[in-house]
Amino acid sequence: MNMVVNAMLVAMVANDNQSTSAIYQVGSSLRNPIRIGEIRDYSFAYFREKPWIGKNGKPIKVCQYVKELRDISSFRRYITFHYMFLLQGLAFINLASCNYFNGTYCDRKRRLKFLMRLMELNMSYTFFRGIFDDTNTEELRMGGAQEKGVDQTHLFHFDPKTINWEDYFLNVHIPGLIKYVCK
Repeated sequence: MNMVVNAMLVAMVANDNQSTSAIYQVGSSLRNPIRIGEIRDYSFAYFREKPWIGKNGKPIKVCQYVKELRDISSFRRYITFHYMFLLQGLAFINLASCNYFNGTYCDRKRRLKFLMRLMELNMSYTFFRGIFDDTNTEELRMGGAQEKGVDQTHLFHFDPKTINWEDYFLNVHIPGLIKYVCK
């Protein structure tokens, strides 16, 4: 998104030769927030239309209902009750059967460890409830450099209300993750 760069350019023109301590927060949390439930719905819609093909050549099934967790402790409880206990049971069965299920056990353990690592990396974003005040940026966008006789509102677009989250996730974010992260 070029909104940050555009806001910086307008701020430089608007504050030329001025001593200002204004902070320009470029974000959408106040004027056009995205909710985690919307991201879930967009992800489901994307993978329903364009299934992800697993290593075995078959499409990976996605379920629409995903429990929405409010904080990291509820996530850990959910994982413990739904996966850790099963993994511990599989470890016991694997041990009792002289490592007959070792491949399955190691694969499941590796996947669960990966999931927990992803959660650790993203929990500050996933469970963050803050809203950033972008009043200075909105004033800059509305007034900008017009006082200097330059009308840049059509050239330098940085209005977060115009972000179409559905289009962004379905056509930019998820395809980009698949192409560059989930190789």
